[in-house]
Amino acid sequence: MKKKKPTAEHDVIIVGGGLAGLTLTALLATHDVKVLCIDRDAPDTQLKTAFDGRTTAVSYGSRKVLEAAGIWSGMAHNSCPISTIHIQDGDSPVLLEFNSSEVDDRTFGWIAENRLMRRAMFERVSALKTATHIAPAKILDFSRDEDKVTVHLEDGQAFSAPLVVGADGRGSFTREWMGIATRGWSYNQRAIVCTATHTNPHKNTAVENFRPEGPFAILPLTDDPKSGAHRSSIVWTEHKPEKDSAIHYDQDVFDAALNARFPDFYGNVHQIEKRFSYPLSLIHAHNYIAPRMALVADAAHGIHPIAGQGLNLGFRDIAALSTLVTSAVQKGYDPGGPTLLQNYQRQRRFDNMAMAGTCDGFVKLFSNNIAPVRIARRAGLRAVSRLPFAKRFFMKQAMGSAGILPDLIREKEAA
Repeated sequence: MKKKKPTAEHDVIIVGGGLAGLTLTALLATHDVKVLCIDRDAPDTQLKTAFDGRTTAVSYGSRKVLEAAGIWSGMAHNSCPISTIHIQDGDSPVLLEFNSSEVDDRTFGWIAENRLMRRAMFERVSALKTATHIAPAKILDFSRDEDKVTVHLEDGQAFSAPLVVGADGRGSFTREWMGIATRGWSYNQRAIVCTATHTNPHKNTAVENFRPEGPFAILPLTDDPKSGAHRSSIVWTEHKPEKDSAIHYDQDVFDAALNARFPDFYGNVHQIEKRFSYPLSLIHAHNYIAPRMALVADAAHGIHPIAGQGLNLGFRDIAALSTLVTSAVQKGYDPGGPTLLQNYQRQRRFDNMAMAGTCDGFVKLFSNNIAPVRIARRAGLRAVSRLPFAKRFFMKQAMGSAGILPDLIREKEAA
């Protein structure tokens, strides 16, 4: 199809309307940046329970980003706070416990259903005067000249801006067009994600059980708004052929496996709704930028969910880039200039690589059953439990509050 000339002008075009793309859209538009978000999936489709069964562990730092974007108020009532974290190793008792009372009763994070986060984001973006959201729409191609990038859609529309941001996930079309290679590997694991009800309340407790086949996480959800049932989200990592995966278990067998893995205080456990399965891998882009283009979140880096920090890293990208772009637009500077993009990459590269390396190390340390390693890691977890300074360090990292908030977010926090 013949490409048309651009029909609209914006400061920024964001490719991808997932959690990262919508948050960046809202954060920029909150500060009067003219931003267009283009998404391949219709909003109505994304709000269905069958579209995405995952949850997000929103850290304290990420909550500040969502507040600055005006999104948090629309999702807070559906987000369950975490006040206690239990760390186990296979059939061990609790080896390490983090309690909010040890950090001035500050919440470690919140567990939010992705579907409900999207709903709050759609509502916020639609209320912002300088934000435009086009979905569903398929991108056919990009073209670039000295002062702008033009995005060409399959239906013949074209839009241009001095900066295009790829927020289109691990298989990013934007990254591919930019010619940026990636490094990474598969863990030969998959995560089975589902929701379960249980007889007794979870008491805002998150459980991370490091098992030989991979971590088994129990994440607290708000009670079901209709039935009042107590609920938790499950992330069950397994390492076996797909044909033998627990995703195929009969309901009774699956429930029995869940009950065997849940601590006794939950009571009887029953899986509800759909089960989802996601392959696990590590991916990291060699660069986050190209002339007038940038990558954020999973388009730039994707890590193992063992520490629950994947989207939180993406929110750090968003906070850094939005601060730079907003400042440029407000001062009349080029939001897609090379110095700005280089500053963005410099700010984010080390943090992302460090977290990727840390999570990769955790996977190799905890996803095995070699006796000497198992003994050593259990001893290490017990040692952390007995060392207050080490425990405080890990609690601070879990909260995502270790000095990551740029000036734009700090200003919003202080307002």
